[in-house]
Amino acid sequence: MKNTLITGANGQLGHCLRDLAKEYPDSYRFFYTDVAELDITDADAIDKYIIDNQINVIINAAAYTAVDRAEDDEENAYRINCTAVANLSNAAKKHDLSLFHISTDYVFSGDSSKPYEENDTPAPKSVYGSTKLAGERAIMESGCQAVVIRTSWLFSEYGNNFVKTMLRLGSERESINVVCDQIGGPTYAGDLAKVIFQLIENGLEHSGTEFYHFANEGVCSWYDFAKAIMEMGGKECLVKPIFTSEYPAKARRPASSVFNLRKIKKTINIEIPYWRDSLILVINKLQEK
Repeated sequence: MKNTLITGANGQLGHCLRDLAKEYPDSYRFFYTDVAELDITDADAIDKYIIDNQINVIINAAAYTAVDRAEDDEENAYRINCTAVANLSNAAKKHDLSLFHISTDYVFSGDSSKPYEENDTPAPKSVYGSTKLAGERAIMESGCQAVVIRTSWLFSEYGNNFVKTMLRLGSERESINVVCDQIGGPTYAGDLAKVIFQLIENGLEHSGTEFYHFANEGVCSWYDFAKAIMEMGGKECLVKPIFTSEYPAKARRPASSVFNLRKIKKTINIEIPYWRDSLILVINKLQEK
């Protein structure tokens, strides 16, 4: 039985990992932590937790994800997205553990006309993206056995996310403006959780850091995404397309966050759900609550 530490366990992905963990009662013993249970910016606290609980695998689902706020709060974004990640990866190396870490499309510029592959050169345009890239590099520098999964446009029935915001606004307003010139791949956190477990089950046969890209199948703009949410959620709110230049935001967003998914599909031989199929699943779950 593998003792598995899940950090950031109160976030979207953390909740979906909790749900999925029930399907592995005999293979894993799970330890769920957020900042109250384990401060991952404290290297000594991580070391003690690993020893006390005989941890074998770490899934780091913790992150500073307030993209615009990060522009004025770089120190805290760096502490969580880089310093904490360095602590976890150094501990993984020291205790010979496997580390699974979640990164982001924001490490890329978003200027590419083709889907991003794992070995494409990062060039972040925001503080958030820069701190997440620094976390990736800290993992590589540690020399631990790690998997970094970059994902995009995460949504779920948990926490705060675009889907829940659109459903709320759809009930409050007659119309909303949504950016139509940023494209990417929505990702259901439940589908990402399944991929993480499949990668763990698959076993790590590499040394150092292996990168994967994961999102749901299909590509859309934020405008397309919002339209689908309103339709599936039964909202009569009119969604109007606007350009990025018309929407004031502190942090620059990638214009294209489309991922090439070939590597992860080949590695674990999976059929990735289409984003609209996962979206209706989440909306149904929200309407049942």
